[in-house]
Amino acid sequence: MTGTIAARPGRVGPKETVTGKRAVASSQHRIVTETMLDTMRAGGNAVDAAIAGSLVQAVVQQDMTNHTGTVTALVHDAKTGEVTELNSMGRIVPGLAPFAPVPAGKGLYAAVPGSPRAVTPGFMPGMKALYERYATLPWERLCEPAVHWAEEGHEVTSFEHLVLAQTVDFFLYTESGRKHFTPGGHLPQAGDRWAQPELAETLRNLAADGPDYFLTGKWAQDFVTRGNELGWPVKLEHLTAIPPRWTAGHRWEHKGTTIVQQSAPERQGIYCQIVLGILDELGITSIGHWSENAEALYYLAHALRRAAHETGLLNDPDLFGDTTGPLTSPALIKGFADILRNAKARVDLTEHVKLTRGVPAMAATGASKQPAGSCELAIVDEQGNWVQMMNTLQSGGIPGEVVGGVPMVGSHWMNSLASPIEGWVTGGGRMRSILSNTMVLRDGKPWLSLGSPGNVHCTVPQVLSNILDFGMDPYAADDAPRCLPYEDDHTISVESRVAAGVPAGLAKLGVLTNPLPEYDYHMGTYQMAWRAKDGSLSTCTGPRREGVADGF
Repeated sequence: MTGTIAARPGRVGPKETVTGKRAVASSQHRIVTETMLDTMRAGGNAVDAAIAGSLVQAVVQQDMTNHTGTVTALVHDAKTGEVTELNSMGRIVPGLAPFAPVPAGKGLYAAVPGSPRAVTPGFMPGMKALYERYATLPWERLCEPAVHWAEEGHEVTSFEHLVLAQTVDFFLYTESGRKHFTPGGHLPQAGDRWAQPELAETLRNLAADGPDYFLTGKWAQDFVTRGNELGWPVKLEHLTAIPPRWTAGHRWEHKGTTIVQQSAPERQGIYCQIVLGILDELGITSIGHWSENAEALYYLAHALRRAAHETGLLNDPDLFGDTTGPLTSPALIKGFADILRNAKARVDLTEHVKLTRGVPAMAATGASKQPAGSCELAIVDEQGNWVQMMNTLQSGGIPGEVVGGVPMVGSHWMNSLASPIEGWVTGGGRMRSILSNTMVLRDGKPWLSLGSPGNVHCTVPQVLSNILDFGMDPYAADDAPRCLPYEDDHTISVESRVAAGVPAGLAKLGVLTNPLPEYDYHMGTYQMAWRAKDGSLSTCTGPRREGVADGF
């Protein structure tokens, strides 16, 4: 374990890369990373570690995840050499109408009118699918850390308390939510030991009965009963009606590598392919890095915006036509780049920006205001099995309710080009989201894997470009300033560590800079692993959130 991490375990802020290991694990929480490494030391493989880590993460990071949300993963099997994609997002099943028990405005998770909505949980079906396909240790052994930490309690961190304080209003709407998150009438404070005996009992039963305890067993029955009491006509068979999906993932080529990401209707792979393709067509490396060059930042933010718009036409290929090929065609991407190149201002528009936006706006500050909850894991074992995985509180369960100590958020999505229509309108479709699991292959073998919570719709392509286009080492690529997509009012929100001349350069192009905090936690923090030429492994976690990366 390296010096910075050992001295400041899990703290927000700078961290060091861990290098030269045979097995590595990275997460946003010390307990989770230690659990994954202990699992591998006990003879488990990377998937065993991912399952144990996810189960305990949903105990110690309920500001970010829970046992009913979504699980996605990319898994490299060392024996076969194959990379497979797992998608286990919650579902609206046919005949089960949308149900939104928490009124709009009750906390950050209910900021959009009409959402979030109840959906069948995806977390435990994903755990079961991973376990049955790849795991080696007994299921009960993988549950032990989660049971322990629910029973004994974990120490609440300052960051955990911060996020809980920003989101708890959502759970204060329900009696079960108030009981769970405000025992004694208050949120657990930083430094408190937060034990959860009801959840511990649920997890003991999960250990004894297996993942079916959440699918057909007692917890599932209690979930259905609570949904029915609230007026949601969910049935027990709905929880297993649409199983998790295994595919080969979305694959594309860039700078001599093969990139594997989540496939349609998930947007990340196609989104990244469009963004990096546009930047490549524009010759971004000859222009300069966007943290130092206004023109590069202008192009990047526009590319992010264009990709977000175009992937609004991406729906479940089982129910709609598959737009993957047309959206990633070289001719289309070249056309997008040509449009950006020719649309750029040719005169100095600085005075225009001052007149229309006001001089005080030139020094404004802001922050992302989007739900931030998700957890990413990066794990590589001694045999070369590799897992890049997300578990998150989003898209699972009955919004605001807590059943058997398990809190639930539901799904944020509504009907628009920016969100899926198939799940709500037709029933049975897979919801579209932005999920960050990414593997980069060289000569068919994993070289790098990465993923993050937060605004991953726009941060994954930036980190990938930093590594593959600009040649940054992974930690520096994560540390570098990031931006949000170009906004309709000609504003670019960017972390305020860009070079001094960048805001003035953007103003010349008619664009206002909205400086975000220097390190905005909504921009995520990456869990990464990569292999050196000598075969040794390295790992890191980023500075914007808590986290520990380590190995043995």
